[in-house]
Amino acid sequence: MTQLPPGRHGGTDQPYPSATQPGAAQAGARGGSAPPSRRELRELEQQRAAAAEAERRRIAELEERRAEAEWRAEQERQAEAEWRAEQERQAEAEWRAEQERQAEAEWRAEQERQAEAEWRAEQERQAEAEWRAEQERQAQAEWRAEQERQAEAEWRAEQERQAQAEWRAEQERLAHEQRAARGAVPDERAPWEEPVVEGEERVRAADGRRPAARQGDPATDASDLFAPWDDDPAPRPSRADRRAAAADEVDEHGRPRRRRGRRAMGCLVALLVLVAIGAGAWFFFLQAPVAAFLERFEPPADYSGSGSGEVVFMINEGDGGVTIASNLEDEGVVASAEAFIDEVTSRSPHPTFYPGAYRLASEMSAKSALDALLDPANKLENTFVIQEGLWARDALAAASAATGIPLEELQAAAADPQALGLPAQATSVEGFLFPATYTFPPDVTAQQVVKTLVDRTFQALDEAGVPAEQRWETIVVASLIERESGSEEDSYKVSRVIKNRLDPALFESGLLQFDSTVHYGLGDDSTVETSDAERADASNPYNTYVHPGLPPGPIGNPGDVAIDAALHPADGPWLYFVTVNLETGETVFSATLEEHEAAVQRFLQYLEDNG
Repeated sequence: MTQLPPGRHGGTDQPYPSATQPGAAQAGARGGSAPPSRRELRELEQQRAAAAEAERRRIAELEERRAEAEWRAEQERQAEAEWRAEQERQAEAEWRAEQERQAEAEWRAEQERQAEAEWRAEQERQAEAEWRAEQERQAQAEWRAEQERQAEAEWRAEQERQAQAEWRAEQERLAHEQRAARGAVPDERAPWEEPVVEGEERVRAADGRRPAARQGDPATDASDLFAPWDDDPAPRPSRADRRAAAADEVDEHGRPRRRRGRRAMGCLVALLVLVAIGAGAWFFFLQAPVAAFLERFEPPADYSGSGSGEVVFMINEGDGGVTIASNLEDEGVVASAEAFIDEVTSRSPHPTFYPGAYRLASEMSAKSALDALLDPANKLENTFVIQEGLWARDALAAASAATGIPLEELQAAAADPQALGLPAQATSVEGFLFPATYTFPPDVTAQQVVKTLVDRTFQALDEAGVPAEQRWETIVVASLIERESGSEEDSYKVSRVIKNRLDPALFESGLLQFDSTVHYGLGDDSTVETSDAERADASNPYNTYVHPGLPPGPIGNPGDVAIDAALHPADGPWLYFVTVNLETGETVFSATLEEHEAAVQRFLQYLEDNG
């Protein structure tokens, strides 16, 4: 039985839908006032629910879109705000860093100026003090010499007075004894001597110091000169008597006559001995300090003339007068860098130097060398020099500056290493641009320049006996040696360190730990140090502090010595080395970590002492 809805029963409290209620229009449309059926009510309810759900969904979708739009806008605002803040932070950090760099550069420049001023002042003070001390020493030496001369003169005078007094006393004693032996006479003359008048004694002395013949005496003949006198009871004096009498002669003032020849000769000999002793003392005791003092006031060493032979001298980009002067001295062009600097500073206006190769000579005067560098005729337009260890980018830049070929063309000519014959591992020409002096004709091309440099490397490898299959590893090792060693002798020791560190039995980690490889990976060739962050950066493939073994490729262009060292390392247990003096290139090689750390402290102290 079908149950009717409540509206179908009489007396029900459920009214029929009114015209204002939903469904009234549908009931009227059916042409009667019959209430809707349950199905219709369910359909109406479902329609209302669907409409409500659709509206709810629409509103929810609108809300969601609005929320998403607001979220996106908020995200964009936040991202923009963060980006702006980051840009401001970076700009501020860069500004601060730039300000710090400028401040540090100004501080360093000021420190250098002050240090130079203090050094110059100190040098002047020292020079003045040394000059004053030297003047005082000279004055004191002269005073002492004068005092010694006066003392010696007084001593000699006193000695002469004493000797003369003793001599007179002795002569008087001898004369008295002789007279006593011959028999004294009242006038204290020998019996054969006759009285003479004043002035006659001088004639007697000039006449051979013999007694004059008696006036009217026929015995004046030379044969009878010493014959006995008949009227003189005393015999004639013997030769010994005559010598004694001559020794007892006196001059016109009653002073005994001295034999001056022998005394003068003795004084001359004594004087020469004193002069020789003084010269020897000066040579051994005063020559060195006097020479050192005089050297401070002497001009620097310099050659004369325009020199001889031919030297190709290279001025690199950024070289200043001091660097050029030092290089000229190192290459034997000038006698001293100081002479060249003095010549440069003496000219007004100061000369300007341009990068390039110049034709000079050996042992030139500083003036001739400067004139030659300033003469355009001496500049070799298509000649350039690649230094040992130079990076490929810098070698190509030097070639471009000398030949006038655009750098881009040279880089394009070097872009395909395998087309140039390089090993398959090579991704650039790094390591294969051989260090040497090159001269090209004016119409040379970029391809010819690059090929010439590469072929020169192959020539060096062949001359060293390197097989083709070993070229790559040899060049990589040689480039490390070239960048790390400071001398030819050190090159072979550095090669041994590389071999030892790559041997697991000697160095388990296999890490080379070379700063030069880190610098190459960073592209920074301006420093010799690395920071903790740079040494820990694993993203740098050339960082041998974190990547064991050899680096991925060469880190410079090695020369003949480095290639030979790579093939013939020195014998030794070394695992570490560090350059402790950047000026002299002194390098300490160590077999233990303790020894190496002590050497590192020396290097750090050097950096502290030299700013």
